[in-house]
Amino acid sequence: MKNVLLATRPLVPPWDEASKNFAYFLGREVRDHTLTLLTTDEGLSGVPNTVRETPLYRSGRFDFFERLRLLRYLRKMRYHFDIVHYLFTPTLLNTLLIRLLALPEGGKTVQTVATLRQDLYTDTQLKKILFADRIIVYTDASKQKIKSLGIENVERIYPGIDLQKYSPQPKFHALLQSFGIDESHFVIMYPGEYTRLGATDMLTETFVRFFQENPETNVRFFFACRVKNEKDAQKKSWVKRSFEEAGVSHFIRFTDTIADMPSLYNIADIVIFPVMDLKGKFDVPLVIIEAYACGKPVILSDLPEFREFTGNQFSVTIPRASWLELLRSMAYLRDNPEVRKQIGQAARSFVEANFDVKKTAAQYAALYASL
Repeated sequence: MKNVLLATRPLVPPWDEASKNFAYFLGREVRDHTLTLLTTDEGLSGVPNTVRETPLYRSGRFDFFERLRLLRYLRKMRYHFDIVHYLFTPTLLNTLLIRLLALPEGGKTVQTVATLRQDLYTDTQLKKILFADRIIVYTDASKQKIKSLGIENVERIYPGIDLQKYSPQPKFHALLQSFGIDESHFVIMYPGEYTRLGATDMLTETFVRFFQENPETNVRFFFACRVKNEKDAQKKSWVKRSFEEAGVSHFIRFTDTIADMPSLYNIADIVIFPVMDLKGKFDVPLVIIEAYACGKPVILSDLPEFREFTGNQFSVTIPRASWLELLRSMAYLRDNPEVRKQIGQAARSFVEANFDVKKTAAQYAALYASL
């Protein structure tokens, strides 16, 4: 049994951010080793007795002062763990500080690198931020990229999700009511972002056009996007104003704080993610996997990064920036409920085979044992 520290942002609710969700699930599912999780005084629920909670942080925000607190803790405690497992996105600065001040002496290190950010870093810079004894990535494409840099200590482990939590469920009537939606409405949901990913303008223009041309439609559209910063807040205001000025705002719903994502996915009939790029996003956006797990047909853009987890049987792929293909695909799925059902069932099966957190936890437990 190894003594493992998960070096993360504060692990506290709400569970609406992919990296901390994954770390929490990992701590909850790995039982063969002792895992230390970094929390606040709020603490965690549902974790086994193999978990040690350390209330390091003063708040749930991973701001400058909390990052400094983490660095000091890593420096102070670097002799106390068999393995330090880093689960935050590496940058040139944070990896330099860890190399200089906080690398464990005598222990082993693991990095889970959710995205390589090849849009930001050169190959030389990538080699600088990959420092651990074992590097874990989310996709085979990232694994091959790292190997091309001459780094061999890399593995691919798909991120896991809780398949009991994320599962097909009937539409939650009270949640529908809270959004002014009834059972007769066909709900389309975008669980993306306002300023990143490049989809907001296209979606706004597409749905303004659609609702103006189809004033009797039963379609309702959700922007299920968290407001992460001031730029997001400004973009959301622009989106709302655009729909209001077009006279179609009654067809649109917004939700910012998403505490119960499974219930939200399950009030949708289809989920869309027609993004232009993944800059700043994980190599495997977990919103796609979570929607699959809930048995939802997902319409995706044809990004090369998506090829590893899309397929004709369990998803729908359209060309980037093609509002016309987006409308056609949505209309086809709306008018063919049996096709929606088949795609949703196949999507669920795909996730069960590849993204079950229990299987992911078993792979990490084996990794820890091998170090």
